[in-house]
Amino acid sequence: MIAARRATDTEMPCHRYMLGRDPALEVKVADVTLAVRQGEHQILHGELGAAGLEVQAMGGRRGRPLAQALAAAAAALFDADLERAEVSLGPGTSPEILETALAHGLVAETQAPMIRRRQLLQVPLLWHQDPRPVPHPWLPRHLPDGRIHPERPPLAQGVVYDRFDPLLGMRMSFRRVTADKDLPLFHAWMNELRVAYFWELAQDEASLHAYLRRLEADPHAWPLIGCFDGEPAGYFEIYWAKEDRLGPYYDAHNYDRGWHGLIGARQHLGLAKTAAWLRGLTHFLFLEDPRTEKVVGEPRVDNAKLLRYADALAYDKVKEFDFPHKRSALMHCWRDPFFDRVMR
Repeated sequence: MIAARRATDTEMPCHRYMLGRDPALEVKVADVTLAVRQGEHQILHGELGAAGLEVQAMGGRRGRPLAQALAAAAAALFDADLERAEVSLGPGTSPEILETALAHGLVAETQAPMIRRRQLLQVPLLWHQDPRPVPHPWLPRHLPDGRIHPERPPLAQGVVYDRFDPLLGMRMSFRRVTADKDLPLFHAWMNELRVAYFWELAQDEASLHAYLRRLEADPHAWPLIGCFDGEPAGYFEIYWAKEDRLGPYYDAHNYDRGWHGLIGARQHLGLAKTAAWLRGLTHFLFLEDPRTEKVVGEPRVDNAKLLRYADALAYDKVKEFDFPHKRSALMHCWRDPFFDRVMR
């Protein structure tokens, strides 16, 4: 076992992981040491060596809080090296940490424990900010046309996703829309000519307020504001595809998710940020429920830029089809290709 040597704060890069209402986790990494802190308390100490990362718990954390600290430690190593695919946990790692890692899906076994990037990114410990249990239990609901879909859980208020995007170098977050608070911004964005062309919602404030209120009462669709480093950048709607207007146009599965999106703030337009919000939104939808195998979209066929961006992020164009109000392209993004080819 590598001798335990406590990491200091001097000259150590800091990686920060938000935890909703709880204090953020801060991970400081030096050449051979790693420290995870929450507020004033260090809760994990790690040593990096030939055998991998050897981790000891500090401060008495147990269960999910300890798993979050270990996830943050691994995420910091991945964020610092985008080509790194895995972190081995060395023989000096405590049995308690190994058992916690196994129980929370961070490792597949404890004999040769390894945290893989693609596995960590699918575990809702760090970036998924909604505190409700995942997944929601199966309870059937019947549609008027005879179809059956699962009962959908309510979306939490406030921030539901928060992640530093290492490819962009900025923090991408999504928060729940509040109709009264966000109406002026929503109204301004919907009345931009470039937005109105695709969304067809260039209406007055009263009409748009009623639109948001209807969404707040709709269990299948949720409105979100997307932010870069905390600055509002765009408006997004996420939905369960089976009971959406899109559902009858393809073989919709019970846990397929979909989205609509726009960037309203002009300073956040462009390829890099479009790729970042599409990565982040898709990541959030896969974190929402492990039973979601694919995320779908139905942009207008003449939205050439969005179709091109989506294609680069593992969205495949399945077909073109006609809604009553527009001709659309059906896009599918499957879980495995997304985490294999896109997420870093």
